[in-house]
Amino acid sequence: MKVLLIKDVFNLGKAGEVKKVADGFARNFLIPQKMAVMATVGAMKQVDRIQASATKQRELLNEEMSGLAEQIAAIELSFKAKVGETGKLYGSITQQMIIDEVNEQLHVNLDRHQVESQPLRETGEHSVRVRLTFDLIPEIKIIVEGEEEEPEEQEEPEEQPEDTGKKPRSAKIEEIVEAEEMAAAEEAVEEVTSKSDDQEAESE
Repeated sequence: MKVLLIKDVFNLGKAGEVKKVADGFARNFLIPQKMAVMATVGAMKQVDRIQASATKQRELLNEEMSGLAEQIAAIELSFKAKVGETGKLYGSITQQMIIDEVNEQLHVNLDRHQVESQPLRETGEHSVRVRLTFDLIPEIKIIVEGEEEEPEEQEEPEEQPEDTGKKPRSAKIEEIVEAEEMAAAEEAVEEVTSKSDDQEAESE
């Protein structure tokens, strides 16, 4: 479908231009958002007026945002992230992380979709574009520093009881065994004492 842009549309074109786009994109996005109309004969008669109006609005917006563009171009962002043995980051520096830093430093409220960058997955210096208007797209210098992953502390193995070939016994069983052993010992003492008494009686 051919549409006439009535607003500047990033990555597509400026107001007053005719573009061929997918039917779904036109019907579901461009036309409902009042960014474009179908390129009919009647609409094409409005091209000059649309272009003149858009040019004036673009100039005003560029003038308004020029100061912010200079501020953005002047800042430098630094991020630290853990790095694996291959030199790649664990995770990445995302658009949201970048724009959050910009908003915090400059006290503005920009959206992550204005960051024209894929997530950063390597250390070093990067240049990332931030789209303010159709014409103003300042670049930010970003430094990504790596943090080596600290090796995990290995726990010392617990001392194992000496293997005597016997299975470990529960505390309850230990109590029973100990009681039986004491009873046997007492019986042995009584038996010895009894024999000793018998021997004394015979000698008399």
